[in-house]
Amino acid sequence: MVSHQSTISFVKRIQTWQQQSGRHHLPWQNTHDAYLVWLSEIMLQQTQVRTVIPYYERFIKRFPTVADLAQASQEEVMPYWAGLGYYARARNLHRCAQLVMQQHGGFFPQTPEELALLPGIGKSTANAIAAFCFNASTPIMDGNVKRVFSRFYGITGYGAAMEKQLWQQAYANVQGETEIGRYNQGLMDLGSMVCTRTKPSCTACPLQSDCYAYAHQAQAQFPEKKTKKAIPQRETFMLVIQHGQQILLQQRPAQGIWGGLLSLPELATQQEVNHWLATHPHVSALKMASFEHIFSHYRLLIHPILVTLCPSDEQHQGFVLQQEQASLKKNATMRNLGLQDSLLPYEIGSPDLNEQPCFFPKSHWYDCRQQLALPSPVAKIINGLYEGLCGV
Repeated sequence: MVSHQSTISFVKRIQTWQQQSGRHHLPWQNTHDAYLVWLSEIMLQQTQVRTVIPYYERFIKRFPTVADLAQASQEEVMPYWAGLGYYARARNLHRCAQLVMQQHGGFFPQTPEELALLPGIGKSTANAIAAFCFNASTPIMDGNVKRVFSRFYGITGYGAAMEKQLWQQAYANVQGETEIGRYNQGLMDLGSMVCTRTKPSCTACPLQSDCYAYAHQAQAQFPEKKTKKAIPQRETFMLVIQHGQQILLQQRPAQGIWGGLLSLPELATQQEVNHWLATHPHVSALKMASFEHIFSHYRLLIHPILVTLCPSDEQHQGFVLQQEQASLKKNATMRNLGLQDSLLPYEIGSPDLNEQPCFFPKSHWYDCRQQLALPSPVAKIINGLYEGLCGV
């Protein structure tokens, strides 16, 4: 542990730097509204500031208070989170708002201990709300702060042992601190703007003169990284079943990836796709370009299949429809969509959308122009398809 005098110097340098060079115009700054601070802290978990800003602004326009959020259904909330990922955050966010209304009269608790009892609020988030909204002398510990601390103090290791050292130092730094908000904001700003993961701007850092990593030219070695195992790859076949501007979507189970979101029906193998097509003869199908979506613990190779329901005036002309689609793919729009050779020509008749679809359980038709709660790779497929073919 460093000396008390060094701790004071560290804190003051951070505060002075933040005042002179830090960020001052983020949409969740300059407020003591616990709802707004809480929302920003949850959105910023595992997500960069520039990504969060438009989501945050859109979210508070629709749900300006914790009461508005609590009164909404989860189905109303999810479209405003879709694309941020880590969807358990959104479910916890909604439940937390309800508990704030039910158990705390619409006001967030003021102590980190009480805040941490609410769903989705961990130690650092609870400390941040207490510090920024209620001036509690509580430190934060996000990824940016961990990087600054590990480099400056030369803290090695990883996992629980390293976390313990980081928190010990963090609490030592803020004992009796009165400008806690500026200090915490300064740490986050410094880690995001100067002490970056790669190519840190050490010459612009207020801590350079006695930074352990800089003195040893070991910036890249901090924080220490645990050797990662190879990430396995999985694959899925997504059926993009469309009729005009209608798209067939299923709601995913509440638990698991993309929990509670609308998504495209999926099949596990090409053989399953072929079987499904063979048992649904009133469709035509084209392969779209495959792409990879990366999760924290595996890579998902996605094979989209564009499935079109044959309209009534093309009954028994499925092969002609296939020829038209094959020629259509030669133009720029289809190239952009990545459409490849057709799978199989299917003929038979016109579907009645009022009676369809029973293709998949819990599936329904949705207008592609609606604001829908979609996982980002699904939104990528659908937006690309309808921007190209429908001009919307």
